Amino acid sequence: MNQTILLRAARLSDLPQIQEIYGHHVATGLASFEETPPDLAEMTRRFEALLAGGYPYIVAVSGETVLGYAYAGAYRARPAYRFSVENSIYIRADGKRRGLGKLLLNALIEESALRGYRQMVAVIGDSANAASIGLHAACGFQMIGNLPSIGFKFGRWVDSVLMQRPLGPGDTSSPI
Repeated sequence: MNQTILLRAARLSDLPQIQEIYGHHVATGLASFEETPPDLAEMTRRFEALLAGGYPYIVAVSGETVLGYAYAGAYRARPAYRFSVENSIYIRADGKRRGLGKLLLNALIEESALRGYRQMVAVIGDSANAASIGLHAACGFQMIGNLPSIGFKFGRWVDSVLMQRPLGPGDTSSPI
């Protein structure tokens, strides 16, 4: 089956499918350390806050079906971090291993650089998450650390892996 995949800015009308994708990951995996899937109202609040903050939010769609999504948000709230973003990327359970993650992450990297951000940080749940670690490495991220046993989910301690990559000129010049 050949699908035409379009990458575009996420819309409010995409949120029910985005909430479903994210809810699945919260309920079944370690990519997110949330334990209860947020409802549509909460996902809408988060979406609107990201857009109001000037952050990119991208979906991969085939027809009317959202296959995955990616967004960047503040890495930390303090002003000195304003040129750094943290990425999030989630793919439908039946859409994995099709290259969607790489398409979305590369588009997010490009869009974040165009908006003037200089560093992107990935906080990857579970040091055994080879797929996400590999995806980020393939998109130019370097391993910068591991926070052992930083979260507790599904009855076990879980690590967070930190990876980072420069955006645009990175730290080779002043952003202001």
